[in-house]
Amino acid sequence: MKGAPENMNGATNGTRTTRRAVGIAGCSGGVFDRIEAIANLSKNPHVDVITGDWMSEMNMTFRGSSKIDREALGQENGGTTSYEATFIEALIPAIPDIAANRKKVVVNAGASDIEAMAKRVQQICKDKGTDLKVAWITGDDVTEKVTDLLAKGEEFLSLPADQPIQDWGWAPVCAQCYLGGVGVAEALATGADIVIGGRLSDASPALGAAIWWHQWSRQDFTQLAHALIAGHLIECSTYVTGGYYTGFKKELLAKNNCTNFGFPIAQIEESGEFTITKEENTGGIVSVDSVLSQLLYEIQGVYYHNSDVTAELRHIKMTQDGPEKVRVSGIVGHPPPPTTKVGITAKGGYQAEFHFFLTGLDIEEKRQMVERQTVASMGHYRKEFHTLTFTVTGSPAPNPKNQDEATVDLRIFAQTKNPDIISAGSNISVTPDTPCFARWCVENCLMGYPGSTPALDMRQAVGKPYFEYWVALLPQTEIQQQVHAFHGSTIDISPPEVTKTFPRQQPCSETENPLAPGSWGPTTKAPLGHIVHGRSGDKSSDANVGFFARDDEEWEWLRSSLTIPTVKSLLQDEYKGGRIERFEMPHVRAVHFLLKDHLDRGVNSTASYDSLGKNVCEYLRAKWVNIPTRYLDKGKI
Repeated sequence: MKGAPENMNGATNGTRTTRRAVGIAGCSGGVFDRIEAIANLSKNPHVDVITGDWMSEMNMTFRGSSKIDREALGQENGGTTSYEATFIEALIPAIPDIAANRKKVVVNAGASDIEAMAKRVQQICKDKGTDLKVAWITGDDVTEKVTDLLAKGEEFLSLPADQPIQDWGWAPVCAQCYLGGVGVAEALATGADIVIGGRLSDASPALGAAIWWHQWSRQDFTQLAHALIAGHLIECSTYVTGGYYTGFKKELLAKNNCTNFGFPIAQIEESGEFTITKEENTGGIVSVDSVLSQLLYEIQGVYYHNSDVTAELRHIKMTQDGPEKVRVSGIVGHPPPPTTKVGITAKGGYQAEFHFFLTGLDIEEKRQMVERQTVASMGHYRKEFHTLTFTVTGSPAPNPKNQDEATVDLRIFAQTKNPDIISAGSNISVTPDTPCFARWCVENCLMGYPGSTPALDMRQAVGKPYFEYWVALLPQTEIQQQVHAFHGSTIDISPPEVTKTFPRQQPCSETENPLAPGSWGPTTKAPLGHIVHGRSGDKSSDANVGFFARDDEEWEWLRSSLTIPTVKSLLQDEYKGGRIERFEMPHVRAVHFLLKDHLDRGVNSTASYDSLGKNVCEYLRAKWVNIPTRYLDKGKI
């Protein structure tokens, strides 16, 4: 690959000069992340490349759908409705230091108009008096290709449920696929300082930067696999430096170390092995446990697939390599699959919600009364809601010491294709003579349950558009990926020549040679989370959850006890009969479960508060199990 980075040389061994490790930082895990990250990292001497992710399944859908709507109206794309403008807000104060310190920046932020964002960023860099060069990557918008394949009968089997898209019941309006890191490497090789993608896969910015720096070939699968996992660990910024970490009470909160978490830096070596660190003199933590927590987030099983490589996680190792420094090795590389993931968006209609507060006794009966009265008020309109749920969140404390302890939330959640009955069409207000969701919810208050109290802010009861989302696979040969260089040239990125077809289902097994029940001695009934760490997340409607033990002794108990039937039992009412897949990572004392199609359709359309699957783990850690008493005697997490 041309365009090798400057100042990358390390030690000389005989006639060969090894490249030093490349420092790749993660500056953003979403549109809401702290805006100062790029400016701070652009001054950091340990950082060569700053990566960031502003995209998610949620904004992919509404950005893509908005683009289609504008095109249908003959309007031009471009502007802040087309891309994630918060990236530009974060970039502007950093531009002088990026230029002065010759940093590289690679981001997922272009959404549905990557070119418009790139041209705006190029103009801003010029206006700032710098010579920074901007490139952008296209090919993720596969709406036309998917439409064509659907017309030819392609089934696009759902990844969570293996159902054909023809059974979905929704009309696709746009589609985006996930791109790998090779395009990033080519863009950097042209001399670009800032590279903008629309839907690179989460770990691809870091993977591409490492490919460029170390000049790896597309068949260097061991190196690529390690860099892919490095990208996975830093792509959600401070998740890996203490965010969402189940050891937060003792290691962060009790030490008053729970603010200003440092953004992570992956030092990726020429072999692919790497260390995770963070900005100096910042809050948060980099420990084996904090890094392992992020590893377990949103993985799907033994194999972590990307367009450029597949990483096998079964033998991964992590060691504390110094203060705030964790070394990662043992990842096995395989060729990538011949396919990549594609997200297909449909307009679902409109949704709204209304809340009541229930206090004290007879909570279920009060909920039933609200439901019966509301449905009766709807009359024949009830059939126009394809989703209508009445859900109580929380439970009153026994003999509560104050009113807050005695009060729970009742959420009425509705979805419909008819905007007029949800205050989103011709009737946008809630008035006595307007038949609408909010009116049907509130009009029964004076004949309501004891203490009937509605939430007085009606804004959530006014309907807003929502989207349905379908995740499937698309052959990489159907993608036309291109790098658009700052000097006007266009580089085609070919699909990988070496691929490997993997089964649709990940490998699944119970533990080998489990300890005999009871062999660990006396037990005490207590919450699993008193001694077990964990993490969970989502991919479409799949939820994943991983657990890890504090030491080798507790690992033997955990792997022997936490079986698929045990997890089904612990899920209790949350288990809806879906497939559960299990695998172990013994070197890090972790066991992982993939709960297929567990979430209600995913973040875009779910009726659940746990829209991102992040609370699945905390629910399971709260469940009481028989724990060896001597483990509890060591202290709680």
